[in-house]
Amino acid sequence: MPEERRARLSPDERRAQLIATGVNFLAEHPLDELTMDVLAQRAGVSRPLLFHYFDTRQGMHLAVVTTARDSLLLASEPRDDLEPRARIRDTLMRITEFVRQHQSTFHSLVRGIASGDPAVRRVVDESRDVNAGRLRDALTELGVLDTPELRVALRAWVSFAEETLIALVIDRDEDPERVVRFLERTLDGVVAATPELRA
Repeated sequence: MPEERRARLSPDERRAQLIATGVNFLAEHPLDELTMDVLAQRAGVSRPLLFHYFDTRQGMHLAVVTTARDSLLLASEPRDDLEPRARIRDTLMRITEFVRQHQSTFHSLVRGIASGDPAVRRVVDESRDVNAGRLRDALTELGVLDTPELRVALRAWVSFAEETLIALVIDRDEDPERVVRFLERTLDGVVAATPELRA
């Protein structure tokens, strides 16, 4: 029966299933522990089949991390119906809730890829660029000038926010409202520290 069920999956469906299994693995383990053998065992498929869908372990890691990253970005996509300040707060709250619900996955994304493949690191860096861009869009609506300095500051703040979420949400299980208020104050501080960037 399991063999028949696998046979009915299209190649795209099979690949998506394998990636989902890899993402689920991140909920319990760091990315570096995800090998072809481990994924094959968890997915109930042969090791050669994995190489049919992913040429290398690095390629499999890239697919898994990209999917995990996209889940985070989708879960925290800004709401266009909110005013800029409310939009920032809402986005921060949803990111915080995502981290609470997917602690190991977030931890793997932020820290677990430090020694990984450069292509995998680029995927995570892209998410940081997207989040910094989302903040920039809201802040410019509030009258902050879009300058190279602001972009650098926001990109650095995103990395700071990730470490904060690990330290306060994952390690200490702090109240999300308290964490978000702290993140808002630090974000305001980044902007306030560079008043010349304001319109």
